[in-house]
Amino acid sequence: MTIPIFQLNSGRGIPALGLGTYKLDGPVAAPTVAEALRLGYRHIDTAAIYGNEVQVGQGLRQSGVAREDVFITTKLWNDHHQRDRALRAFDQSLAALGLDYVDLYLIHWPVPADGLMVEAWRTLIEIADSGRAKSIGVSNFSAEDLAAVIDATGVVPAVNQIELHPLRQQRDLRALHAELGVVTQAWGPLGRGADLRDGVVRAVARDAGKTPAQTVLRWLVQLGIVAFPKTARPERLAENLAIDDFELGPRDMERLNAIPDAVR
Repeated sequence: MTIPIFQLNSGRGIPALGLGTYKLDGPVAAPTVAEALRLGYRHIDTAAIYGNEVQVGQGLRQSGVAREDVFITTKLWNDHHQRDRALRAFDQSLAALGLDYVDLYLIHWPVPADGLMVEAWRTLIEIADSGRAKSIGVSNFSAEDLAAVIDATGVVPAVNQIELHPLRQQRDLRALHAELGVVTQAWGPLGRGADLRDGVVRAVARDAGKTPAQTVLRWLVQLGIVAFPKTARPERLAENLAIDDFELGPRDMERLNAIPDAVR
């Protein structure tokens, strides 16, 4: 299984396909992460608010895959944007994961109303400078939020993780990311199932001889977007990973690109 690697502005690479772990908790979490890694996933996305960082770390160790071969992302929650609280939250995430560094650390939401967004970003820059986060970025940031942190610090986030799928394509924000050199990450890449029922998606999938989920994930990767679908079912883990043996042609990409926004 060959997963494309996209380049971040930090100089590091990020696997284009990963496993999302939102709402993946309890006794199923660690075995799911371990199985995903054994299947060939090399990118796991978690967050402090998910409450499963301990299990993600356990799954990594149970998998037998070397730490340096796995890309781990976690995130700073909204009520820890002050510098001291952000540093403490990062330490707690590392301890929960059982790691001495993460590959990517994100501000989970901008929360502009609290006036601490730039302070949080400055703290992530400090963490990156320490080497304990190899790359830093943001999540759910608008164009205005991106401008605020970049103008204040001169440091461009490596990624912006946003809701993105065929029924919510975020075209303007993606264009800005391309201009700035920010990698786009898609959370909810299958639209929580809504995209899999879309007529255009199903038609393209039928023509490609693939499932709707594989078709959507392939579309995202061909657009240069990082995707991390979430599932705890072993057969779905394998299905979502199996997108390297086909390519969508220009006409199919155009059909998918033209789907109007309909779901959030």
